Amino acid sequence: MAKEMEHDFRLTHPSYLDLAEEGLLSRRASEAGKLLASCRLCPHECGVNRLRGEKGFCSTGARARVASFGPHFGEELPLRGSRGSGTIFFSGCNMKCLYCQNHDISQGETGEELDASGLARVMLSLQAEGCHNINLVTPSHVVPQIIEALVLAVPEGLNIPMVFNTGGYDSLRTLRFLEDVIDIYMPDMKYADELMAWKYSGIRNYPYVNRVAVKEMFRQRGDLALDDHGIAVKGLLVRHLLLPASIAGSSQIFSFLAGEISKNTFLNIMGQYFPCYRANEFPELSRRIFTSEYLHAVGEAKREGLARILQELY
Repeated sequence: MAKEMEHDFRLTHPSYLDLAEEGLLSRRASEAGKLLASCRLCPHECGVNRLRGEKGFCSTGARARVASFGPHFGEELPLRGSRGSGTIFFSGCNMKCLYCQNHDISQGETGEELDASGLARVMLSLQAEGCHNINLVTPSHVVPQIIEALVLAVPEGLNIPMVFNTGGYDSLRTLRFLEDVIDIYMPDMKYADELMAWKYSGIRNYPYVNRVAVKEMFRQRGDLALDDHGIAVKGLLVRHLLLPASIAGSSQIFSFLAGEISKNTFLNIMGQYFPCYRANEFPELSRRIFTSEYLHAVGEAKREGLARILQELY
């Protein structure tokens, strides 16, 4: 029994608490913050001085801008559980998806700029509401600000898992700052084709960058682990949004996950795409997913040997 309790404690004990205790979390915050002076946080490597208020692709300066926050019950069941996932929606994004369902947040400068203490208070308030985790939505461009907030939140009692909910266009350099800071990585794998990523999201070299990032996330955290109540505590959860007419290249993504990551990858195949924002400018994007397309994709994932498929067709 004692050994089982010890195992459960290790499983549910966020490693950022150990970093903080060892004094390494504040060092990470300082080192990551230096990247803002000539911004190299994401693969765009804009080179702007965000510390002086300059803005690059993500339209974000020195402070993180928070559009909204609160318990969210629309996430995957292992994240939302019975008390919700504590989502923090950051404004700005390092992708420009023409069909983005949150384009008012991702493509604009809505919300409130928060310093580290303000962001720490948001995290602590979500924990106080009983959320199972802190779910950082579109966080790739504000990694230093997140770590700096954690430095302040941990002494005040923050102790629930951190979720990195990203579009998957992430820099290996930045991800390494997050080792033992993030408990659960939840990247999108949006495209298998570079031209499709450029045409519909305005980003270059996405498949390569995305696969390198997912490999690093898996190296850090492994397969998704759940506690005795089915709540995610650490690991990798991959999202794949189906797009009409096989634009996303789903079969290639499933093959990559099964062959180069793990057949035990927790994969959410999402069929809830609908035309919004500028999608209707492109005939191929101007319809929803057919049920037949969705079932075909699920079948392909299973044929690759992927064993943990969450099916969410809306």
